[in-house]
Amino acid sequence: MSKTKKTNKKLKDIEKQYKKTATKRIFLICMVALFLLLALASRTAWIVFAKGATYKEAAYNQQTSIRVISPKRGTIYDSTGKALAVSASVDTVSINPNLISDDNKEKIARALSDIFELDYNSVYEKVASNSSFKTIIRKVENDKITQLETWMKENKITRGINIDSDSKRYYPYNNLASSLLGFCGTDNQGLYGIEYTWDDVLTGTPGRVTTLKDSKSQEIPDENEVYIPAENGSDMVLTIDYNLQSIAEKYLEQAVTENSCSRGGNVIMMDPSTGDILAMATYPDYNLNTPFEPYTEELAATWDTLSSEERSTKLGEVYKNRAVSDGYEPGSTFKILTAAIGLEENITESDVENDFYCSGSLHVGDRDIKCWKTNGAHANQTLRQALQNSCNPAFMELGARIGTRTLYKYYKAFGLFDKSGANFYGEATGNFHKEDAVTSVDLAVMSFGQRITITPLQLITAVSAVVNDGVLMQPRIVKQLINSDTNVVTNLEPVTVRQVISQETSATMRDMLKSVVTDGTGKYAAVEGYSIGGKTGTSEPLEQDQSQGYTASYIAIAPVENTQVVVLVTLYDPQGSSHEGGQIAAPVISQILSEALPYLGIPSDNAADSNTNNEDNTISVPDIKNKTAAEAKSILENAGFRTKLYISGDENEVIIKDQTPKGGSLLEKDSLICLYDSDDISARTPVIIPNLKGLTAAEARNRLKEANLNINLEGTGRVISQSPSYDTEIEEGSIIKVILKEYTSDVH
Repeated sequence: MSKTKKTNKKLKDIEKQYKKTATKRIFLICMVALFLLLALASRTAWIVFAKGATYKEAAYNQQTSIRVISPKRGTIYDSTGKALAVSASVDTVSINPNLISDDNKEKIARALSDIFELDYNSVYEKVASNSSFKTIIRKVENDKITQLETWMKENKITRGINIDSDSKRYYPYNNLASSLLGFCGTDNQGLYGIEYTWDDVLTGTPGRVTTLKDSKSQEIPDENEVYIPAENGSDMVLTIDYNLQSIAEKYLEQAVTENSCSRGGNVIMMDPSTGDILAMATYPDYNLNTPFEPYTEELAATWDTLSSEERSTKLGEVYKNRAVSDGYEPGSTFKILTAAIGLEENITESDVENDFYCSGSLHVGDRDIKCWKTNGAHANQTLRQALQNSCNPAFMELGARIGTRTLYKYYKAFGLFDKSGANFYGEATGNFHKEDAVTSVDLAVMSFGQRITITPLQLITAVSAVVNDGVLMQPRIVKQLINSDTNVVTNLEPVTVRQVISQETSATMRDMLKSVVTDGTGKYAAVEGYSIGGKTGTSEPLEQDQSQGYTASYIAIAPVENTQVVVLVTLYDPQGSSHEGGQIAAPVISQILSEALPYLGIPSDNAADSNTNNEDNTISVPDIKNKTAAEAKSILENAGFRTKLYISGDENEVIIKDQTPKGGSLLEKDSLICLYDSDDISARTPVIIPNLKGLTAAEARNRLKEANLNINLEGTGRVISQSPSYDTEIEEGSIIKVILKEYTSDVH
């Protein structure tokens, strides 16, 4: 073979080998390319379907800046227009970390932590985060905001820090109606009371500002900004009256203190014709503006030694609105319902002679159940007399005549098995024996209010039905909702539940309750010039929990003929000289109604024999302000008063700026008038009010005269109540209102 042919063959072999190698390489490249394409497709699919939402959100956060606008929480008003809960204007400081350059992060974190007294590390963590929005601090007062704005201006910080309007809940009257109103947390969300149960109405809807950003995280001009305004919460008008609430709280606190009620007490005032709650007070109470601080001096003294759980337990006790959340044995106040049922079922009438008999006890089942009266028996009685005497055997006999089935039918009709429907926080219901398990003993004691539990709200609602021509009204605490943006008013009208007893039975019960006050155990609740009806109540501690102690109560209606207000006073575990409702709760009723009835515009009967004050010895105090001390002294002494001067300088030159009591006050002759050359009351020396309980009028007058205090007497007999309470400080020359009643031990 020639050399040329050999060369050509070699070239062909090389070419063949090259083509073979090239084919393998192309195949390999194609396979690699296919693998990469499949991997890319898989990655893309994973990103789109598995992580799409996450990356979409991240992209949105990078491209937008969002700021939340807090709505203003609705104002809560009393029925007279006084604001009980308001939202004051404050500010919330937030940041957009993505808008803050790395060079400024540390500086901004330091400034925010210093100005608002926050932990630096915590603030820096927020500033250095990748989030588009972080809240630094809420509810900031104006002085701190001014500091921040000044710092931002000095350091030329124009973006990344937001100052937005916010609101802070504030309660102008501090402790007033605290257990009823409740309070809000730092996020303006209701935590207790009305603030909680009506939170969705009061809170409103947050708004927001959404701004687009460019690739350099700069905000795009304002025309691209989306502004969604906040919808403010609705305002709310309650049925409670500030003045009546204040009256109820004043006398409740005094009663709990004077009678050493270890578990406090409560008062409810209701309009029976509408179901409106005019006042609802619980004591002890707390300051709504500082709800997480100790509410008594005794608790404050040991606060630092308590664990967080113990503190929460203590605070939880005072947050409770016990008038609606705690059941109790109503005792003899429950006899009102038993009597009404007996009359309605025609089992008895009010004045049937010898209808009931009391020997001092009644044998029921396997035991003798005693009457409360231990020093004798009530003997033969009508139903009216049994109610006046609060006789247990008579009502046990009446309960047996009525029977369990009928009693339970009426208990249900009176609403004792259900919640009121008024949307109270923590509301409880009655606790009764199962109907088919009621024994003869259960029936007997249940007839006079023992070994069953109901809430004070349930009792006053049922009794209101008894005196409201037999019509049960749903309790009402909220009467109006007002849209704060549009001012549209929504009225929440009174709700009639059902007719429980007849008008005739209702009229008879009102008359019988009046006789309890005029001739029975309820006489200490009487109010001069007004027709008052009522019933005492004293319940024993539960067998399974003796530590609960006695419960003393009294429920009253006024006026009797056209009842406009029902008042229930309940005192838990009194440790004083008495635990009887007629002795310690009835005087509280008298005090409350003495102020409440004139305030409500209910006219006095003005009976000639009802005025027990000596009008011939009562004169009006002249107003001697802006006269010289000598002139003022002469005018007052000529009018029959004693005077005491607190002046610096000559009597003939010094001008009187103030006096105690004020001009126009009605006082007995020989009362003391203190005169001052300054109206600065902080410089005056207070005196301690002495305890007048049980004293005669003359003894009380002399005791107050020794303390340089004046007296306003009402009634005859011995002192059953005084206002203000004893052992409290008061300005020299002040007037102490003293109520006297003829003393009797026949009060239950």
